[in-house]
Formats: sequence, structure tokens, C-alpha cells
Amino acid sequence: MKTDFQFNQAKPRGVRWICAAASRLIACAVACIAIGASAQTWPSKPIKIEIAFGPGSASDIFARLIGEPLSKALGQPIIVESKPGANGLIAAEYVAKAPADGYTLFLTTNTTHSANPYLFKKLPYDPIKDFTPIARVGYFPFVLLVDAKLPIHSVQELIAYGKSNPQAISYAYTSSAGQVAAAALSNATKMGAVGVAYKSAPEAMTSVAGGQVVFTVLDLATSQAMVKSGRLRALAVSPSVRTALAPDLPTVGEAANLPDFGVTAWQGFFGPANMPPAVVARLATEIQKILAPKEMQDRFISMGVEPATAGPEEFGRFVKKELSVWERQIGIAGMTPQ
Repeated sequence: MKTDFQFNQAKPRGVRWICAAASRLIACAVACIAIGASAQTWPSKPIKIEIAFGPGSASDIFARLIGEPLSKALGQPIIVESKPGANGLIAAEYVAKAPADGYTLFLTTNTTHSANPYLFKKLPYDPIKDFTPIARVGYFPFVLLVDAKLPIHSVQELIAYGKSNPQAISYAYTSSAGQVAAAALSNATKMGAVGVAYKSAPEAMTSVAGGQVVFTVLDLATSQAMVKSGRLRALAVSPSVRTALAPDLPTVGEAANLPDFGVTAWQGFFGPANMPPAVVARLATEIQKILAPKEMQDRFISMGVEPATAGPEEFGRFVKKELSVWERQIGIAGMTPQ
């Protein structure tokens, strides 16, 4: 009797499946309602834009340039926070672990999302799984720079100088683009230059201008002021093709006779993984609106940036593709994961 009673009280298999499915649907509906409600009330407090590099860097400049009109569009203050160091690992890990509520954004570059997976044996974040792509901002041509006081006026003269001074040749870097470009040039030409890491671009440029290191590869946007002041000399650009932003400069590849050489940096906005789609769409729309006017594009170009906006889906595909591009360039540089 006990067995029959227990059997009669148990739900038939089909009923159990229906109940379980209903429970999942209810849970999903509740979650969707919660997400929808949060998206409707967002934003209701200040939003932070985290950057992986220090004050004065390209990320800092453009976070503030975009942040001001974005604040007006969203009706909330935009706070730019800098968490430099460890090749962007500190900032990237912080954002990856932040709540996915739309109040923590990440304006970052290929350093954290394209190069670091091949520069480090273990990352505290996954560049694809731990982030939500929001919008690409543009491309940053990098430029090869030396101390203007040195008798170096071309890439070939830099190579000759390096080979004549093997104990003294060194380069400064603050990001993966600069590090990979400098290491690739050194490795391919057998200069044997030693890399020295700096937390910020201003520090790296000051060290080059002061004679502590011989050269550096930095973004055009950050280095323009010191080149125009005469403290640094620009020798070439790092992309595989010449850029209209510096038409008088050859590429490093053509100047050094390295046909496979080419390093191009990019920048874009991310958030933590699983952000509400409505919040992502709103942010992407507002950012693209800010970047669309000709006046803003001209301003970017004047500061050394090639505008190249993309929405969440296109940007997400682009980031995945860039992983293979940077894997190849790091291989050319002869660099191994640390």
C-alpha cells in the first residue's frame, strides 16, 4: 500500500516535464521584466569610463572628449577613471568583474583585447567572454620616435645606430602596440634593443627626450605635441600602409625593407559581459551620434585618430578577427608569453 500511495502521489513524467518547463519560462520572464525595468530607468546615477592608461594618454584624451557630450545625452555625470599598469590587465580585470548594469564602461584598445592573450600565459579575464562590445571609436596610427638631439633622421640610421651601440640601444613602451612594433623592428633587424615599460605615454616620451632610452613607438594622437615642439623626431608610422594623418612619413616596413611589418591600433567601448541589450543599444546609438558630425571627425583627425565607428555586432566580430592579426604580429616580433 505504501508503494502504491507513493506512486500515486508522484507526478507522471510528462507532467513533471511541463512543470519544469513552466518554471523555467516564469524565471526567464521575471528576469526579462527585471532587465526591461532596469533599462527603462537607466541611467539614474553617474557612469564611469575606465581606461587602462594614464593621464595624457590617447585613451584619457578621447574618454573626456566623448564623455562630455555623452553626459549631456544621457543626463548623468560621466566620470573618467584611470587604472594604468600591467599592460592594461588591472583595468580590464576591474571592468570584467564589475556589475553589468551599464554604470561601468571600458574605453580600451587592442592592448587588452588583441595582444595580451599572446603576451601573457594567463590572463585574469577573457577578452571575448567577459565583455560586451558596445562601439568602436577609430584607429590610432603609431609613430616611431627618437630623441631629436640624436643624429638619427631615418629608420635606417636608427638601425645603424642600434647595431653600433648594442649595449645602449633600448626602447620605451606603454602599450602592446608600441611594444610589439618596437620588438618586431628590433627582432627583424637584429638590433637587440631592450624594452623598458612605462605606465604612461608622457613618461615614455620624457625618457626618450631625456636620453634614458633611444626610441619609442607611440600613437600619433599622444606624441604630436612633443614632435611639434622639437623635442622628439618622428621617423615612420607603424601601419602596413601610409596614413593621410602623417603623409610625409614612410611606413616602418618600407623604410626598413620589412614587407610583413604592420601594426595598427584601435580603440572602442566595452562593458562587462551580459549587459542589458537595451542599455547597450542606447550607448552605441549615443556614441555613434557623437562621432558622426564632420566637426567631431575633423577634430579626431587633427588629433591623430582615424574615425571608424562600428556598432555592437560589427565591433564584436572585429574584435574576434583581430586576435589572429595580433597573434601573427607578435610572432614576427619573436615575443613569447610571460
